[in-house]
Amino acid sequence: MQHIGRKIYYDKATGNIILDTGERTGSVISTTIDQDVTSYVTLSSRNRDSFDVIELEYGEYVNDFMSCNGYRVNPETKAIEFSYQDPDTPETPPVYQQPLSEQMAELKARQSATEIAIAQMLGM
Repeated sequence: MQHIGRKIYYDKATGNIILDTGERTGSVISTTIDQDVTSYVTLSSRNRDSFDVIELEYGEYVNDFMSCNGYRVNPETKAIEFSYQDPDTPETPPVYQQPLSEQMAELKARQSATEIAIAQMLGM
């Protein structure tokens, strides 16, 4: 069984999402960007120079996609950013940020480094 990650096509100027192909599994084949442009009207109706694509691995950011209330691509860094709903202020506009999964990994790494530094200071 083949697993294919999602492709996220976005507007180069704004970072707004034009098309998310979603993840696919089973009897599926990977497509090229040119094949996608031919298959999807949302892409074929645009100037090819006006959009770009990010290709994700199967399962990449799966928890972020499940918990976010929106996402975009930062046009400067070309990195995907997510917005997460604050249950205390649901009417606030979205704030896009680095995926929570990456933030958690960075915090764990910092915590480990801090614990090692403390242990070294205490002579352990």
